[in-house]
Amino acid sequence: MAEIIKMPKLSDTMTEGVVAAWHKKVGDQVASGELLAEIETDKATMEFESYQDGYLLHIGVGEGGNAPVDSLLCIIGTKGEDVSALLNQASAAPEAEAPKAASAPAPVAQSAAPAPVAAPVMQSAPVAAVHEVSSNGRLKASPLARKMAEDKGIAIESVAGSGENGRIVKRDVENFVPTKQFAAAAHGVEQFQDVTVSQMRKTIARRLAESKFTAPHFYLTLSIDMDNAIAARKAINTQEGVKVSFNDMVIKASALALKQHPAVNAAWMGDTIRYNKHVHIGVAVAVEDGLLVPVIRFADSKGLSSINDEVKVLADKAKSKKLQPQEWEGNTFTISNLGMFGIEEFTAIINPPDSCIMAVGAISEVPVVKNGQVVPGNVMKVTLSCDHRVVDGASGAAFLQTVRQYLENPVTMLT
Repeated sequence: MAEIIKMPKLSDTMTEGVVAAWHKKVGDQVASGELLAEIETDKATMEFESYQDGYLLHIGVGEGGNAPVDSLLCIIGTKGEDVSALLNQASAAPEAEAPKAASAPAPVAQSAAPAPVAAPVMQSAPVAAVHEVSSNGRLKASPLARKMAEDKGIAIESVAGSGENGRIVKRDVENFVPTKQFAAAAHGVEQFQDVTVSQMRKTIARRLAESKFTAPHFYLTLSIDMDNAIAARKAINTQEGVKVSFNDMVIKASALALKQHPAVNAAWMGDTIRYNKHVHIGVAVAVEDGLLVPVIRFADSKGLSSINDEVKVLADKAKSKKLQPQEWEGNTFTISNLGMFGIEEFTAIINPPDSCIMAVGAISEVPVVKNGQVVPGNVMKVTLSCDHRVVDGASGAAFLQTVRQYLENPVTMLT
């Protein structure tokens, strides 16, 4: 008997999914446990396996198309079975967004959005070519015509199309002769490009907006003398097969400090505050579509070298969209480090359900006062964003002081 397969919820924050690829086509036989499709969530592209035997009778969301969780993804049943009744049943629910092309074409720089010509144009002004535009707002032109126009430095918008429905084809570019009006206009054309928002970017926008406008943020900034940390890292990295970064040292120092300051290692739960006794550090990683936060679990009990290895593996997975839910869930505190980009100081938005996030800046060589003398020093600024519903100013300040103690005396992290 035919059965509707719904868009699965593959992450805790997923509200809709994009079908990145189908591994079966309508009419193909499908076995239970066999790879059916690849679905892009807000955080990764994950494989979706069939959980029943049968034949793929209907595809509800084409490659590149997106649909809400629990909407019709496809129908599997016996060969030749009539699925019209199931389709009618599914049509009563909100319809999924129309499937998009299998691979979204690159955005095209356009002039202002085209509109039907309602009145004659004054002939004394330059007259631009009128084009047909596809349903997604993309100018109709063959790929070859686009490539030829690009190679010749011709603005594709200025070429009149002679193909079907005004489509620009090869011969139009070959025969194009720019007029003086077109040549002048080409230097002053207003251009823009619309890029479809990815699932990841949608979720980032929603979650951070909720955090910023729900949690009352306040910020604490502290400067840390990194001279000893620099010397310690240099000594550690002289060991064969060992590689430690400053970020690893910040993670370790933060994890140890959280054990001493449970008020910071907490979460607002509405009617209760959850004080976590374990320490799971989320590490913000920049990826193509935004930001992912893989989690270093029980970071307080791990050595610097182990932390370094784990961060590298998780960062690579994040950038290739191979992270699994258990690798990005469960953070109790988050660190965002932009020091490698030369950013000296910034504030970060709290990553729910955490009550705090620490923004880490670059290590800067600046004049400092030591023993009454002005000498060169290496200083790193960190800024703690706190949810005032959970953390008070004194609690946040005490936490930062402990972080500073560990980083200014790194040998205490190794005992």
